Formats: sequence, C-alpha cells, structure tokens
Amino acid sequence: MRRRLVAALAAVALMFGLAIAVAHHAQAATTGAITGYQGLCLDDRSASTANFNPIQVYTCNGTNAQQWTVASGNTLQVLGNCLDVNGAGTANGTLVDLYTCNGTAAQVWVPQSNGELLNPNSGKCLDDTGFGGSGTQVQIWACADSANQQWTLPSGGAPPGNTPNFGPNVYVFSTSMSTTTIQNDINAVYNTQQSNQFGTQRYELMFEPGTYNVSVPVGFYTEVVGLGQNPTQTVITGGGIFANAAWSGGNATTNFWRGVENITLDPSSGSTEWAVSQADPMRRVQVDGNMVLDDDTSGNTSSNWSSGGFISDSVVTGQVNSGTQQQFIMRNDQLGSWAGSNWNMVFVGDTGVPGQSFPSPPYTTVNQTPTVDEKPYLYIDSSGNWNVFVPSNRTSSQGVSWANGNTPGTSLPISDFYIATPSSTVAQINAALSGGQDLLFTPGVYQINGTINVTNPDTVVLGMGIATLVSNGGNTILSTADVNGIRIGGLLFDAGSTNSSVLVQIGPSGSSASHASDPTVLSDVFARIGGATVGKATQTLVVNSSNVVGDDLWLWRADHGNGGTVGWTTNTAANGMVVNGANVTMYGLAVEHYQAVQVQWNGNGGADYFYQSEMPYDPPSQSAWMDGSSDGYPSIAVANSVTSFQAYGLGVYCFFNVNPSEISANALTSPSSSGVQWHDMVTVSLGGTGTIQHIINGTGGTVNSGSTVADLTSYS
Repeated sequence: MRRRLVAALAAVALMFGLAIAVAHHAQAATTGAITGYQGLCLDDRSASTANFNPIQVYTCNGTNAQQWTVASGNTLQVLGNCLDVNGAGTANGTLVDLYTCNGTAAQVWVPQSNGELLNPNSGKCLDDTGFGGSGTQVQIWACADSANQQWTLPSGGAPPGNTPNFGPNVYVFSTSMSTTTIQNDINAVYNTQQSNQFGTQRYELMFEPGTYNVSVPVGFYTEVVGLGQNPTQTVITGGGIFANAAWSGGNATTNFWRGVENITLDPSSGSTEWAVSQADPMRRVQVDGNMVLDDDTSGNTSSNWSSGGFISDSVVTGQVNSGTQQQFIMRNDQLGSWAGSNWNMVFVGDTGVPGQSFPSPPYTTVNQTPTVDEKPYLYIDSSGNWNVFVPSNRTSSQGVSWANGNTPGTSLPISDFYIATPSSTVAQINAALSGGQDLLFTPGVYQINGTINVTNPDTVVLGMGIATLVSNGGNTILSTADVNGIRIGGLLFDAGSTNSSVLVQIGPSGSSASHASDPTVLSDVFARIGGATVGKATQTLVVNSSNVVGDDLWLWRADHGNGGTVGWTTNTAANGMVVNGANVTMYGLAVEHYQAVQVQWNGNGGADYFYQSEMPYDPPSQSAWMDGSSDGYPSIAVANSVTSFQAYGLGVYCFFNVNPSEISANALTSPSSSGVQWHDMVTVSLGGTGTIQHIINGTGGTVNSGSTVADLTSYS
C-alpha cells in the first residue's frame, strides 16, 4: 500500500518548495542535530536505514542517527534517507518515520518563524507526541505554537531558500556552475527539441541573475527565462539567445511554440536572430544591438520565410529588421529603429517605430496601448526566495513597464502556488484552486480528465515550458468564474479525440459583471486542434466575461502534423473564438484554418490590435464550405447587434490547395455603423491558390491567381 501511495504522490505538485529543480543547481547543505522539547534530539531509532523506521526524540549523543542534513527543497535527511509522514497522511497523530527520499509532499518540512516545522501537504506540524520523553516517536499534529513543536535546526539555520520542485525538465543555472556544464545542458535540450514539432518533451531553461557567456538556441517547446526582478539582472553574452530555421532549410513558417522572457541578450556578434512564426513570444527582454526576424544564417535567401510573431515590453537598442516576416506585432516596446515590411506590421504603444503609413508601407501604428497587464513571471529575490510577480494593469501606456525601475505590481511567494506535474489529477488541482491557491504547471503534457475550475478572483494560472493540457472525454479543459483579475499564461490547450463543445471558457454563459479595474488577462495562450494527436472541438475559446484582455493568442486547427491527425473530417473544429463579453480587447490574435466563422464577435465595445488568419486549406468542395447561401465563411464575423467595435491591422489569407477553385465571398463581415470601425486590412491568396472575393461586406478587391494581394485602409 505504501509503495502505491508513493508512486501516486511522487509527481504530485507541492504547495511549498521541494527538492531542487534538477541536479544542475547546487546549494550548500547544513548538517547537525535537530533539537526539540527538553533539549532532546531528533533521532533515527537504532540508526536503521529501513523504510518505516521510527523517528523519535532521544537523549542527544552525537551519533550519526542524529546528524540531520537540512537539504535543498525543505527536506530533512539522515543516513541518506528522509523524514517522512507515514503514508502521506494528513490526520492528527499520523506517525513520522524514515523513508527513501522520493520528492513527495510527505517529505517537505518548512521552518516557521516560531520554530515550528510545517508539513504543507497536511497543514500540520512536527510534534513531540504528548510532550513525551526520550524514546517517543514523533508525529504530525495541528500547529499550536506549543513547546513540543519547537525545533532548532543545525546552527540555527533553515533549509536554503525555497527552491521548488519543478521536475527534471527545468534547468536552473547559476553563475557558480561551469560554463561547460551549462552549455552542455543547453545543447542537450536543443538537440532534442530543434525539430521536435509535435513531440511530447517540454523544457524550461532558467538563469539566475548574473552574466553567462553561452550560446542558447531555442527549439520547440522550450522557454528561456531570467530569474531577476528585471531583465537587466540576467545577461547572456557569447552567442546570445536565438532561433533559426536550419532544421527546415531556413524556412521558419513552422517555427512554433517557444519563448524568451525577462533577460538581456548581448551577443558578441551584435545581432540577434529571432526567426519565428506563431506562438513564439518574446517578453521583458533587452536586446543589445540589432535584431533580425527571419533566418539569415542558414544560407537560404530565396525561401527563408517567416510568418508572424509577438514581442512585448522589450527594448532593442539597435535596429529591428523584419526581413521576410509576413506580419508581426510589437506592443509596448522601445526600439532604436525598424526596417522592413511585407503585408501587415502592427505597432501598439511603441517608441522608435515607423509612423502610420498603411498600405505603403503596410505599417499600422497606434501610439498608446489602451489597457494591458503584462504576463506574470517567476523570479528569485535578494534572499534567495522564489516568487511570482504579477504586474499591475496599465492604461494608455507607451514603452516598457520597467523603464523607471521595477514593474509595478504584486509579488506572490511560491508557497501560494500549487505546483502541478503531469501526474496531478483534476481533483487535486481543483482542491488547491478552491482553497485559494494559485496554479503553476511544470513542463509536460497533461491528460486532463474533467474540467479545471478557476473560481477565485485574482488567481494566477501559469505554465512553464509550453505546458500542454489535453482534453480527455470531450471535456472543457479550463473554465473560469465571472470574477476579477484571473491571469492565465503560458499554456497550450490540445483538443482530444472526443469532441469538446468548448475547449476553454472564460466566464459562464450570461456573465455581465464589469471587470474594468481588474480584468482577466490571457497571455501567451495557445490552442491546437489536431497536429500532435487527433483533436476535435466545436469552439476552442469562448469569452463570456467582460473586459477580458487577450495578449498573444494562437488558436490553430492544424493544417499539418503527425500522421492521421489532420483532415477535413478528422480534426473538426467550427469556431476558433467566440466573444460574448463586453469591452474585450485582443492584442496579437491569430486564428487559423477553422471550418466555419473563425472569430464570432458578439460583444459590444470590443477591440482587436493585429489579426492574422489563414482560411482552412482543405474544404473538399464549395458545397462543403458554405455560409448559408454565401460562398465560404468570413474569418471574423461581427454580429449585427454590435454597435461599437474597433480593429487595427488585419491580414486574412487563403490557400485552398485541396480545391483551388474554392471561393470565400468575404474575409470579414460586419454591421455598417459609425461605431464599428476597421482599420488597415489586407487579403492574400497565397501562391494564387484560391479566391477571396472581397475584404469586407462586398468591399475591397479580389485576390486570386491573377492578383494575389488587396488592401483596404478603413471601413465603417
């Protein structure tokens, strides 16, 4: 029974710090006696190393049975084994014994300021049973600040820091490690992830504050982050941090699912290559020197395309050259200068960027960002403690949030978070959420049986390493209540083989409360129907709550993937996003290949800044893809009931390679109203394969094999 419990609990996320993320992050340990009531010592009875051997209080004698190591992650170890709550029990009186160290919640002991040793899993404290004398086995009991719960650790010390257990796929690097060791780890991850487009491996590379002379190529499902309060505290010199498309001959149009955050890039070359497409955010980054947004190192200069990207809250001291990028959004960035354009380049709340000039060149420039909350991020404070920082809302903003020092916001200790692993159950996750905890998903692929319910206001739900949640049984993966300030970031939602009517739902149907002062924010939220596995979902994201902010969203019905996962009747999905809430704002929205209206916008007061969409490649015939009597579906349909809506910088493309005679009558549809305003729209027939007759409501040129690009500057 005990072994089964250990196996079940070994990967369960912990509320407080556990063993260190991986062996690459070493910390000094303290060894000596732990003393308690009446000066007795914590003792491994008879110096046995057998599992379940009783741990007792005993007259101090200096033997090895009383030499406890205060190890990283808040474990207490003697003779190579750990102090353990029997069976991971939570009841008063559960005995404490010795057991093989296994990283479970039963082995975490967090020192309190009053001398107690708290086991967070049970919420109870290490207790000298009944104030017993020498030879009494210890237990857990409700924390009471009593004399029999006071313990003195070796040298009066506490376990070093509160480093969480993020599991084996998180690498935490420090300047005390050799550069060779760090580089070897980076290379090992990249060798696995460089071309691993639909694999199951996920990684997070974390750099403590300091300067590192290394080269960090970023592959699929890999995030590279600095652990300072500000980006300037962690600096990567040498080769810097970069993404190229060497794995696909320089073509970066499928360089998806990776990210860089909260770090300075200072490569010796003076230039950073970031050749990416969708779901590749770069946030809170300082780039010293220039930046190129396509592959300029593989040697391919004729088909080295790249197709979209998102950079926010970042500084580039030199010039950004967009190269072959088809479309891109910069939000709240500070640039030295910008060069290049193709179809749709959007700048919101930036400095050092071109002025409004769409379509020649196609620059859409909005001087201020109306409302946004930057994505929460992990950092280590000056005492070595881990925290999650939650930036505050900014309105009418321009430039980076950290221009004048620390970003305004709130710091949450890591102990506020339930740290999930792929073995965590929905019941465990929901219990933690309902109990008021925040939620952190470590890197991995999670099979979700049920629905994760986020019900408390101001809850943070954060993923690491593009953590991926897969729907099992046709469930909605995540649903929120209609409350203030939920932050969801860094997650990929995958549909399962049983159709989900809704994959992710923000607010219940009929939500009507205003959240203007404390909006729910979706940062780097991605969804996928097919590609990795067979997936089906009628609607991917439904936004019912008001004032929701979306910041870098890619909702994708896969057009390619693992064998048997893609096809008109295989990965079925009608709508990418349905907006029912009022005053919803989107920045960097990409929705692609859905089989009906890709974005249905029903709420008033909405706004979208940058939109990128490809129509489905694979309608088998015109009759199979009709919106009533209209040929094909629009990519965005704003409901006739809407009286206020704004959109800036929109690109809609077709590539009907299954049936090149396919036609879409309109890329966009909308009520004609002075309150509904569209700015800077472009349609493209990629390779002249298929036809979009009009841009919006019968207005705008036709794109097809004869003329592949059409622009429209405004419509209302």
